[in-house]
Amino acid sequence: MLMNGMEAEKALDKVEKRKPERSLLKGAAAGLIGGLVGAGAKVLAEKIFPPREPGRVSPGVALVERAAGHALTDEQRRVTESAINWGFGAAAGAVYGAMVEEEPTLGAWKGAAFGLALNRITHEAVLPKLGVVPRKNEQAAQERISEWITHAIFGVVTDVVRRGVRKTL
Repeated sequence: MLMNGMEAEKALDKVEKRKPERSLLKGAAAGLIGGLVGAGAKVLAEKIFPPREPGRVSPGVALVERAAGHALTDEQRRVTESAINWGFGAAAGAVYGAMVEEEPTLGAWKGAAFGLALNRITHEAVLPKLGVVPRKNEQAAQERISEWITHAIFGVVTDVVRRGVRKTL
């Protein structure tokens, strides 16, 4: 069935109206929410794929202890680790959401590429340079595999939630 010119124009208008306009603020907001959910998924994934041997502090806690100049109590460590996980997840998600809003191809592999890139930047580059984790070739295989898997999960969950939230904004 062929459409006449007027029908085709109306159909094109409907398609264009459904496509949301780019908004870095809305993208960042959707990403922030996605990042929070992604952080929760990463915490759960780490229960299955633990990133560190029991008793070893997380890199974030090690940074805070270094800045504070003393070891934290167990309760302070739990609070610090939680704040860093959720805060970093939200911030990373917001940046990701804004970036994907501007350049949709950055959402490659449904967010897995984002999670793996984040792992590469943090756990394989910045944190070893700060001396809070060993260099990647000195890390235990379990730790590296855990970080890859849990960061990929973080990225995918962040992206799935970001997409859903962004459609509603």
